[in-house]
Amino acid sequence: MRIKIFFHNNCFDGVASAATFAVFYRECINSDAEQSFEGLAHKAGQIFDESRFDGDENAIVDFKYSSSPQLTWWFDHHQSAFLTDSDEAHYRNDPAGIKSGKKFVDTNYRSCTKFIAETASSKFGLKSDFLYELVQWADVIDGALYPDAKTAVELNAPALHLMLVIESARDDKLLAKIIQDLQTMTLSQVASQDYITGIFDYYYKRHLNAIGIIKAAAHSERSAVYFDVSEHDMEGYSKFIPYYLHPEALYSIGLSLSPQRSKVSVGYNPWAKDTRRHNLASICERYGGGGHPVVGAISFSPQDLDLARKVALEIAEELRSS
Repeated sequence: MRIKIFFHNNCFDGVASAATFAVFYRECINSDAEQSFEGLAHKAGQIFDESRFDGDENAIVDFKYSSSPQLTWWFDHHQSAFLTDSDEAHYRNDPAGIKSGKKFVDTNYRSCTKFIAETASSKFGLKSDFLYELVQWADVIDGALYPDAKTAVELNAPALHLMLVIESARDDKLLAKIIQDLQTMTLSQVASQDYITGIFDYYYKRHLNAIGIIKAAAHSERSAVYFDVSEHDMEGYSKFIPYYLHPEALYSIGLSLSPQRSKVSVGYNPWAKDTRRHNLASICERYGGGGHPVVGAISFSPQDLDLARKVALEIAEELRSS
């Protein structure tokens, strides 16, 4: 018997959610099941390839809902948890959806990892104290609970070293190994493994280079900083760099390009002195994207870079005009 676990790819909370769900499934559902993992990335015109749901049971964590009858388990915490109204209706009304007791969404959680851990504890009796460090760091990282931008960007904690590797490495086997190790080791123990420490310096140099590129590209005006780094290989940069460079900014709007997508990223400065006046997920939803009230993104095809740039500039103007 095999459980296949889909998770938000190259995302600390996504990886941590996959590990937490895997522990829960092993401890509370089926200790003998083989586990396999597959990362999911947001892209333009997103639909799920149902042929990928090839486990005896299939789970999605920290990612949008699928109405496929092959989906058994689902946990998400995003405002934009559903691709379509029909998907949401399927979840609310289908006996195999919300009524199954195996599919859950709660936008009040900062991290999906903590949502899974607490739901598994309260509803299924999961006892896994060794996950405490992972759950706490997932909440800090996904909830932007750092004391300041310096802590978020300078990456001095071992957990943040692991975060950088997870967010930067385009290596499915590496992410699967991290997920497996997080099921039996503490976060600190995984971060200290040779296969993490041996590649951290490479990604840290890329991180420092990203700071320099964004510094050169960023333009701060009327409480919003805008930057276009689409001419650079910048997939996976830290979303806190704009606030590290421009602490006066209330919002950031970034445009990037990768072989998979043109991406508009929108965020609220968690250390800003002024109160957030916009729901950024709702803004992104107007253009086919989504996220949380404090951070969101929109994916376009790589060929639609000009359209993505137009949207990014429209959003920048909207955020600056109020």
